[in-house]
Amino acid sequence: MRIIKSTTFILMAAFIAGCQSGENRNASADSSGEVKLITLAPAHFHSALVQKTMYPGIDSVVYVYAPKGLGLTEQLNYIKQYNTRENAPTHWVEKVYDGYDYLQKMLNEKKGNVVVLAGNNQLKTEYIKSSVDDGLNVLADKPMAIDVAGFDTLKQAFADAKEKRVLLYDIMTERSVAATMLQKRLANLTSVFGELEKGTKDSPAVIMESVHRYFKQVSGKPLIRPDWFFDPLQQGDAIADVGVHLVDLVQWVCFPEVSLDYKKDISIQSSKI
Repeated sequence: MRIIKSTTFILMAAFIAGCQSGENRNASADSSGEVKLITLAPAHFHSALVQKTMYPGIDSVVYVYAPKGLGLTEQLNYIKQYNTRENAPTHWVEKVYDGYDYLQKMLNEKKGNVVVLAGNNQLKTEYIKSSVDDGLNVLADKPMAIDVAGFDTLKQAFADAKEKRVLLYDIMTERSVAATMLQKRLANLTSVFGELEKGTKDSPAVIMESVHRYFKQVSGKPLIRPDWFFDPLQQGDAIADVGVHLVDLVQWVCFPEVSLDYKKDISIQSSKI
C-alpha cells in the first residue's frame, strides 16, 4: 500500500497561501489559504486514502463531482468508514453532485481550490488539463497519462500550471515510505554501498521489481475493482502504472538532486510484455 504523507498537504497549503498576494493571486484559492478539496470522478481507492486522516489547514467539507456508479459509491463508503471508525475518526462532510455534467458543474461552481483525481486513467489526463486550465491546483495519482496523446496533453498541462502558478502534483509519494528513505541513505553511503556500477543490457546496475495483485484489501476490506480496470485502453499497461514508481525510485536513489531529461538521458534498449 502506498503511503500518502502529510508533507503533500503542507506543500499544497504553503503554495496556495503564496498565491494569495499580488497580481498573480489564484482566483480559486480561499483568502484564508485553507485547502478546500474537490474530488472529481473518483474510481480508485487512492482518492479515498487522501482523506484517511485529517490534516491542519484542510477544510472538512469536501465537494464531490462524479457520475453515479461503483466509483462514487465506494468513495463515499470509505469516507463513511473513516468517519465512524473507533480510533481517530475523521469528520469529513461530503457534498455530492452526481449529474451527467459533473465535470462542467465542477468547473462552473469552483467550490474548492484543490482537485483530487484518482480514477479511470483514460479520462484522467483530460480532467487534469481542464482543472489546470480553470486555475485549480491538482493532486493526481499515477499514471497521469497512459498513451502518447495523453502524454502530450500532460506536458501542456504542466506548462499551463507553471504559467497559471497552480500546482500539479503526484500524490503517490513512494519516496516518503520509511524503508525507501533508509534505502536511499544507505545507497548513498560509499562506506556501506560502494559505488554504482556502470550497467549493461545483460548485467544491469539496478534491477527493480514490484508485484501488484488484482485482489487486495484496502482499509480492512476487500477492494472491488471496476470493470474498466481490466481494459488496458482505460487502465493502461503495467509499465505505465506500477512501473512509474520503480523508474522514479531509481532516479531518486541513484541520482539524487539531479534532474534527468527524458529526451537526452534515457534510452530504451529493449522491452517485452
